[in-house]
Amino acid sequence: MSLTSKKTDKIDRLAELTAQSESTTGASLWVVAMRRLRTSKMALVGACVIGVFVILAVIGPWIAPYDPAQMWRGEVFRNRGIFIGPRAENWLGLDHLGRDVYSRMLVGARQTLLVGVVATLLGFTIGALIGGASGAALTLGGRIGQRVDAVIMRFIDMMLALPSLLLAVSIAAVLGQSLTTVMIAVGVVQIPVFARLLRGAMLAQGNSDYVLAAKALGVRKRRIVLSQILPNSLSPVIVQATLSLATAIIEAAALSYLGLGNPDASVPEWGVMLAQAQTFFDTAPMLAVYPAVGIIITALGFTLLGEAMREALDPKLRS
Repeated sequence: MSLTSKKTDKIDRLAELTAQSESTTGASLWVVAMRRLRTSKMALVGACVIGVFVILAVIGPWIAPYDPAQMWRGEVFRNRGIFIGPRAENWLGLDHLGRDVYSRMLVGARQTLLVGVVATLLGFTIGALIGGASGAALTLGGRIGQRVDAVIMRFIDMMLALPSLLLAVSIAAVLGQSLTTVMIAVGVVQIPVFARLLRGAMLAQGNSDYVLAAKALGVRKRRIVLSQILPNSLSPVIVQATLSLATAIIEAAALSYLGLGNPDASVPEWGVMLAQAQTFFDTAPMLAVYPAVGIIITALGFTLLGEAMREALDPKLRS
């Protein structure tokens, strides 16, 4: 075996040890964060709210007492502005078409969760790919990498310069009225947030001691980026995904409220229910209160859990 191959093997072994050490450190970071989350009242409240919401979204269609599209004939007297309120048969009353509001709230929770999760996953995936490519290009160095980063970031800055709701409305208007359109529009709005965050985290990790040590050992830059810098930069992005779920639900509800959501009004979704209730707000305000409270509480749950995760993973706040 030549001297060069021996040196290469030694460097590879040292690089593997470095990777294992960093992996252990990353795992311990999450273990410590989970311990802090268990003792955080904010995290527990947020987790409980999210848990209830997810359970209702999953089992809602099976526990709903009535078909959400079923109309109670002769029960609603719209000409006289009379609505049937809460009663034994209908816990939350009937809407303007005589449909059970309680059943529609339960079934609509699944649609609301689906929109929020799919939109956030879309924004997270594409944003992470763009931010990771930009951060990797800049970390690897060279004029080509700097130019690639400059082009990508100028495009991201253009997206960030537009108000998020205006951008979402524009995309939804171009693609047409549908639930899929809402998911795409809300997901695209979140792309620059994830891209910027991951790029910044990778640049910060690029100046860490373990990166300098790996470079001194002769480990290739590409291997450092893929095996060390990128995995250690995902923590803030994951936290942001939790926070973005709340934003996605609110923005999806806003698009549905503006009439850009599912064109089939018989399919319940909290944003659509809120939009339909605005016409009858003077005579039946509770039709708008129920979905609005559901959206607010759900968004609050994701926000509380996301903030608790951010504090648990922040090294400055660790004792």
